[in-house]
Order: sequence, then C-alpha cells, then structure tokens
Amino acid sequence: MTGQREPGSSREAPPTPAAVEIAFGRYRALLEATVGDAGAGWRDFVDALRRPLPACVWSRPGRVDGAELADLLAEQGVAADPVPWLDGAPGSALLLPAGFKAGQHWWYCAGLAHAQEAVSQLPVRLLDLAPGQRVLDLCAAPGGKTAQIALALGNAGTVLANDFAPERIAALQGNLDRLGVVNVSTTRGDGGNYPAAAGPFDRILVDAPCSSEGTLRRNRSLIDKVGPERSLRMASRQRALLRKAVKLCRPGGRIVYSTCTFAPEENELVVAEVLESLGGRLRLLPAAVPGLASAPGVTHWQGRSLPAELGRCLRVWPHANDTGGFFIAVLEKAPDAPGLPEPVPLGFGLDAGDGDWCTEIAEHYGLATPIEQTYRVHRRTRRGLHLMAPDHAPPAAPAAQGSGMFFQRTNVRPPKLTTAGALLLGAAATRQVLELGAPAERDAYLRREPLTPAPAARADCRPGQVIVRHRGWSLGVAVLHRSGELESLFPRGWSGAATGA
Repeated sequence: MTGQREPGSSREAPPTPAAVEIAFGRYRALLEATVGDAGAGWRDFVDALRRPLPACVWSRPGRVDGAELADLLAEQGVAADPVPWLDGAPGSALLLPAGFKAGQHWWYCAGLAHAQEAVSQLPVRLLDLAPGQRVLDLCAAPGGKTAQIALALGNAGTVLANDFAPERIAALQGNLDRLGVVNVSTTRGDGGNYPAAAGPFDRILVDAPCSSEGTLRRNRSLIDKVGPERSLRMASRQRALLRKAVKLCRPGGRIVYSTCTFAPEENELVVAEVLESLGGRLRLLPAAVPGLASAPGVTHWQGRSLPAELGRCLRVWPHANDTGGFFIAVLEKAPDAPGLPEPVPLGFGLDAGDGDWCTEIAEHYGLATPIEQTYRVHRRTRRGLHLMAPDHAPPAAPAAQGSGMFFQRTNVRPPKLTTAGALLLGAAATRQVLELGAPAERDAYLRREPLTPAPAARADCRPGQVIVRHRGWSLGVAVLHRSGELESLFPRGWSGAATGA
C-alpha cells in the first residue's frame, strides 16, 4: 500500500484523500450505516484524518485545577478550551493547538499536568471508579490512564499496572512519579497470561494493543501499514487479554475494553466472541458519555450479522468531535459467576535505622507531619526508600517491579529526596525552600544550568540541599553552595523536556 503523498511533500505532510480512501475505504459503508449522512459524512471523515490533531492536557488534581492551568497557558499566549464531555473526569481536560508540546514546559515538568489525547481519556471515565475498589490496568504503559485511575481513587487503595517490556514500565513509572502517584504497583508480563494469584479486581481496564488506525492524525506513517491483515493478526492477542480480564474480574465487577482503531475485527468481533464463549456470565452495558458525539457499535459486518447487544458499544469517529478514532465496550461480570480467592498480600519491611532517615529528611525540610504518618514507607533496594498509600495492598504474585514511589536516596550522605519526592512533599516544607521567581532562573534550573539566585531568595536557606519552587509549586531538589551558586539536581532524563520551558 502506498501513502501517495503530494509531490514535494514532507514526511509529516497529510496523506492525500486518495491515500485515505485506499487505507480506510472498507469502512465507508460502516460509517454511513452507524452515523448516517451518506456521502457528506465520509468526506468529513477523510478531511478530519488529514488534519493535525489538537493537543490535550489534563490538570493534576490536588496540585492545580483546570482554571489555574488555563491561566498558566494564557500567560504563554496559548488558548486552552475545556472539553465538555470530559467534565467530571479525574483532572480537568483542556484542548490546545495542534502541535503544542506540553512536555517542554515548566508546569509539565513540575507534575501539574499530563498530556493525553482527549478521546483516550474516555475509558477511565466509563470504569465507574470509586474509592476502595481494587483495579487492574492490564496494558498500562505509558501510564496516562493508570494515573487517571489512581487519582480517581484519591491516590489511595490498590491499583496494579501491567505492561510487557522493561522500557515501557520505566516510562510508565516516570509518569506516575512526576504526577505524585503512590497507590500503584507495576508488574511486567504478558497480560493474556496474568496470574490468577493476583486475586480478583473490582475494575479492569483492557486498553488493548491494536492496529492504531485511529491515531493517524498524530502518526502519519500509519497510512502505509493499516489493513485487514494487520487487524486479524492483532485480534488473537486482544481476545486473550479480554478473556483473562474476565477471569480476573470479581463477580459483579466491571471491565472496560478499548482500542484506538476502527476495525470491527479488533472491536465488536472480539467482544462478540468472548461474550459467546462465556454463556451469559458476562453482559454488555450501554457505553454513553453525555455531550460526546458517538456512534453505536457495529451489528453487521461484511455480510455477517452480529448480536444486537453490540450496539451498546461506543464508537468515536474523528470528524464527530475533532478527535482520534476510538472504540469502547463496557462489560459487567455476573454476580453469580465464579470468582478467584483473595490474594496473598505482599510483605513490606524496613531495615534497622530506616525510620531515622525519614526523621532526618522531615527535620531538614521542616515537615510538620512525620512522613510515616501520611504514607507507608518501605525499602525495596539498597539505594533508598519507597513510599506508598497506607492502604495500598499489592499481591505477592506476580512480582512487583515497583510499589509506590522511590522518594529518598539513603546511599548518599546526607540523604536526598528524589525529584518525585520533592514534588510530592515540597508543598509541606517550611525550611530549606528556595523560590525562583524569575522565569529565566526557573528555566536554567530545569536545564541543569548553574545559577546564582538573588541573596533575598536564598536568605532563609543554609548551604546544602534545598527544595526549589516556582510560584509556590515544587520543581525539585538542588544543592545551595556557600558561594551562593545553586547546583540543579533536576533529572537528566527530565531536563531534556525542559528545553522550551
């Protein structure tokens, strides 16, 4: 298949209408059957796929609200519009101009917001989350949905986030740390073989790996890769993931299955096969979001009639809300279906003297409340200490890659807060806090450049480790030298994102 780009166009140029027709023409009758508006609807669909996708961020609850985040953007001359059909979701979602690079701005580095495509925020909303639920995100990286789940639960309780590759787990953990999430344990493995020893979950998200057809607006190269053969290859893995989710779901619990593709082979057909195989132990719930222009699930495809209940699924076509493409099915496990036994809990411990490390940090920064009274502190490595929500209770199996947040290094002297620890605890610090008021100083800190703050800014700090703030929000940790120079300890892996801070 060829992308048929315009002569002289760059690699990022939009595909031609003819290329879109070749790649997605098999969906024309499907779109017109579910949306209507024959002809015009298809032209709108093609035109939407050729346009760049608006950027979207959501505010981190507890650190900044949507209005404050919009004000920060307005100061930069960036227009931000609320997404009405995401109202009530964890964090306030704001639409931004296409091409906006949220990760290159100081407020993103400070964990005040997360960039996530608007339509990709829908599955968590349809999980019907409430504090106290035990939740599994079976295909979690890069972590936006996991963070939404965790914060919807009040950053408390137990969330397990699984993915299959170490580098994906690292990216997932990085996002959770930046956003101050402490109620998640990460696991690594094939979600289709997730062990029953993990126990039952009240809510499970299966945001399945897919052909990603609906992401064409931000990934132009897909135009040369999509097709029914790819969708058929993906479907077997998707069925395995959904079947495993059903087994792990607590009787009466809820599963949300989602993809970012248009292909019925990866969507309705997967759901239909799993429903049929379970003989009434699973039912489809209506998937609807007020204010969102959506279409029902497909009940006829390529001469095949599917169960009418598949119309309860939700399809989002790109032109309907100026988004990517998406599919969601909401499933409920029968209350009388077989369930799993509760899991063996993972044990946590501290070495002798570990409590002294926490006391030393609390005294250094003037934390009024001992760290151990707010969080559960535990040691996973020789490097230092982790903390997590007091009621976080991951299972002993599968083995956790991480539980909570690595917040303090104890293999250095004096002990040092990590950047994630500073973002989480910095608001409560009353000593050794250095406020950078000038944007130029703030940006130099984020780029790990040496700087010398004004004497007034460092007057209340003695030489040594300090928490750096800007406008009251924590940015991270630094060392204040006797010379007055501030040595940034902002992570190298994060500082590259701050080049446009």
